Amino acid sequence: ISSGAVMQAYEERFLFLLLLLRQPRARLIYVTSQTILPSIIDYYLGLLPGVIPSHARKRLFLISPLDLSVRALSDKLLDRPRLIERIRSLILDLDRAHLVPFNTTNREKDLALRLGIPMYGADPKFFPLGTKSGCRKIFIEENVPHPLGHENLGSKEDLIEAIAQMRAQKPSIRQVLVKLNEGVSGEGNAVIDLYGLPEPGDSKEKAVLEERLQAMKFELAGVTYDSYMKKLQERRGVVEERIMGEEIRSPSVQLRVTPLGAVELLSTHDQLLGGPSGQSYLGCVFPADHGYATLITREAAKIGRRLAKEGVIGRFALDFVVVRSDGTYNPETAIFTAPNGQQKFFVASDHVESPSYRTLTPDDLFDIVVRHDLHFDQTRQTGVVFHMMSALGELGRTGLTAVGNSHEEAKGIYGRAVIVLDQEASAATSAT
Repeated sequence: ISSGAVMQAYEERFLFLLLLLRQPRARLIYVTSQTILPSIIDYYLGLLPGVIPSHARKRLFLISPLDLSVRALSDKLLDRPRLIERIRSLILDLDRAHLVPFNTTNREKDLALRLGIPMYGADPKFFPLGTKSGCRKIFIEENVPHPLGHENLGSKEDLIEAIAQMRAQKPSIRQVLVKLNEGVSGEGNAVIDLYGLPEPGDSKEKAVLEERLQAMKFELAGVTYDSYMKKLQERRGVVEERIMGEEIRSPSVQLRVTPLGAVELLSTHDQLLGGPSGQSYLGCVFPADHGYATLITREAAKIGRRLAKEGVIGRFALDFVVVRSDGTYNPETAIFTAPNGQQKFFVASDHVESPSYRTLTPDDLFDIVVRHDLHFDQTRQTGVVFHMMSALGELGRTGLTAVGNSHEEAKGIYGRAVIVLDQEASAATSAT
């Protein structure tokens, strides 16, 4: 942030917390670099339901160091011991108070220690988990879908080698994104165009990749190649395939981990993106499209549980990329490729049948595949899909399609599904 006015605006972004004053005994100390306009405070207090604004105002304390320099607010407070004592004097019960910072670094941790109250937010020691490289590592370990790419890159040579490996693995990649580990709102991103490159492994490939690297397009205006590469060397970063398709959306899931370690799924939204390449966060639409909200929430919950296990507390969000498009079939290779770039295979039959299946209903089928984790999963895009289920009661027959990422996987899913149906139907027959 290079503007004091922008910094003040960010500091005021948490003014929604004034709504906590609807609790009649709550006290709130709100600190900003500059004094907030009284009319802005009145506006928020006017939104309080069932509370007399004047009563809430007596429980609100506005503190400011009157310092518009472009520095972290925590630094401004740490430089002013008397102001810290003033804040501390307003805390009636240290055991029931906590600090809610916009960001959590060692500065905010030090401030919380000086005030003698806990900080509601991730301990700075967990910072690596929130970097682009740290996120990729957790996604891999928790089996959360993520783009093809490489992490912990810190030089031109690292990037060129990583992109060459990606092209060898997936020659159809058209663009890649370089992301600084600590970039936010897309501002640390850059796009590299891979159209028209020599074939993967060609002797000229890396030389051309270096040219493309020097011509990469930055999301943040005013960034130069040299300044960006210097930051990459300092902070390190990742390179990932840029997900492309007929319609791209970027939904997000908001979560928090309570001090007791409980993971709470708070909301979803679709991000409104802009900027030179459509990667800068501008706003959002709540809630996210119901067509994928459940899918992304399930994946986000995996990360929430992992962070809770690590000891992280506080709020966080996970952003996703969703592509609306159909898969493609290549008649020359006879290969179908799904929108996520994964080749697909299936085994299908209209004659999955047994006299014992007459005891089953379509609802039973749904329950069976869910309990045995056989149902078609939109995230993995593998699993079982039923058809012709109306023939169960009379003929003991249904149709089944098993989708996998290889012939072997599809056959395995199909075989397991039939075995499970036989076992469940036999158990139902025995019970009657």
